[in-house]
Amino acid sequence: MKLIDIPGKSQADPYIIESGGKFYVYATGGEGVELYRAPDLFGPWESLGVCATVEGRKDFWAPSVIELDGRFYMYVSCMEKETSDSHRQAMFVLTSDAAEGPFKNPKQILPPFSIDSHIVKTEKGLFLFYSVNDYDAVRAGTYIVVDRMLDPFTPEGKPVAVVRPTLDEEIFKRDRFKKGQHWHTLEGAFYFSEGDRRFVMYSGNCFESEYYYVGYAYAETSESDLTKVRFQKYPSDDVYLPLISKNEWEEGTGHNSVIKYKGEWYAVYHGRDWGVNDGKRDYRTARIAKLKIDGIKITAERYKDKV
Repeated sequence: MKLIDIPGKSQADPYIIESGGKFYVYATGGEGVELYRAPDLFGPWESLGVCATVEGRKDFWAPSVIELDGRFYMYVSCMEKETSDSHRQAMFVLTSDAAEGPFKNPKQILPPFSIDSHIVKTEKGLFLFYSVNDYDAVRAGTYIVVDRMLDPFTPEGKPVAVVRPTLDEEIFKRDRFKKGQHWHTLEGAFYFSEGDRRFVMYSGNCFESEYYYVGYAYAETSESDLTKVRFQKYPSDDVYLPLISKNEWEEGTGHNSVIKYKGEWYAVYHGRDWGVNDGKRDYRTARIAKLKIDGIKITAERYKDKV
């Protein structure tokens, strides 16, 4: 079901948080991070416009936000305005005294290419999930890593692979950089836990592809140092079994965040109604589905007009 439906507005890569009894969705934007607010998870939602930008940069991709000791930290990737090479995307951190921003004082914390953050706090500290490129792997492409943060601005610099491409359905483009080397993509990590079950949700392939999907990896452990957890794709490395993918009423479904609301888990993801994409505009809007967790199995309950 559509979560946010504001004419003329797109919410690619929606990241949801609750703070002070209100709900906020941060989304990808060309000139800065777009922000939406509601008094309840199910709305009504309003657009607050751009809440974060960095001078001289554009294409602000996939923000994530965390509140630490009353201060808000946003992790987002962007690139120089003069470049057209998306592989120039690099991770920045901005700060604010409020969930609504404005987020300021940008600091670059990772070199290009580094995208799709998820910042997480556990009993063992602060951890950053993000995606990087591997040009030399058998299945070359973009994959997900996690690194410990020494403080909110400083990665330890010892990233550990979390999930790598293993499927043909994760091929972003064939022969992308050289003949015979097909480029794969896993991105959009989101970590959460239920008891001693750890989950990392991710998006595979490209949002314009018929195989674009949300999948997840899992681990059964009490370990909360996320650089030590070894995640396994569900159901296995060699089976394509999307948790969320195109259906009868929506396509381009992917890149989700997760929130627990009144004891229930919900995935907030982006998608397009069938037939609205004309190739000139990005019509991805925020949508929501309830998640059911049974052991290591997650099921997404999706309906066109209800949750």
